[in-house]
Amino acid sequence: MPISESAPIEFWGAFTSRTVRPIWAAEELGLDYQLHAIGPRTGETLTDEYTALNPKQKIPCMVDRSGDDAFVLTESLPIARYLVSRYGDARLSTPSSPIDQAKEDEWCCYALAELDATSLYIVRRHRDLAHIYGESPVVVDSCFEYVERHLKVVERYLGGREFVMDWGFSLADIMLTTCLTWADNYGATLQAQTAAYVERMTSRDAFISATRINQPKGN
Repeated sequence: MPISESAPIEFWGAFTSRTVRPIWAAEELGLDYQLHAIGPRTGETLTDEYTALNPKQKIPCMVDRSGDDAFVLTESLPIARYLVSRYGDARLSTPSSPIDQAKEDEWCCYALAELDATSLYIVRRHRDLAHIYGESPVVVDSCFEYVERHLKVVERYLGGREFVMDWGFSLADIMLTTCLTWADNYGATLQAQTAAYVERMTSRDAFISATRINQPKGN
């Protein structure tokens, strides 16, 4: 959807695998929204104005002003979950039972905890951001070994599946795909089923739009 300067939903944050998640969810749902394309470690998250909004001084952050009071939410998974739960439809539906909800949460948390936070982000800290956190080839190598181990789990699970969940495209696909593309960009090996899955997910119109929006021109 075109970004609207008057939309009640506002996002802060761009340029990362984490910030693309709520944008992708909004694109799948056809929502109008505003985007403040601030980046990490640019100083933009440290301003008094942004700190009042998000004391964590991290991105992404969302404000939804469609209700009586502005609703502020941070962290990519809860933001995307909120958008799906409040505005979901057949294009990006909510689970229909507690069991389906639990299975979707299992995969969302798995992608976030094991691929994102425990391994890929650690590589980013000690390789890409070594000037801040210190260079550690041993840690980086260990993280890649951990990623490869869990990519084998993903490969086995995706065999014969079009989507992560049986009922179709879901939040679990957004979470897993953003981690898999991150891993691929870092040079990890995506096996046949996983590579085919990523090709399907990244061919979606909403993903293409979200990726373009997440990397504004001139950056």
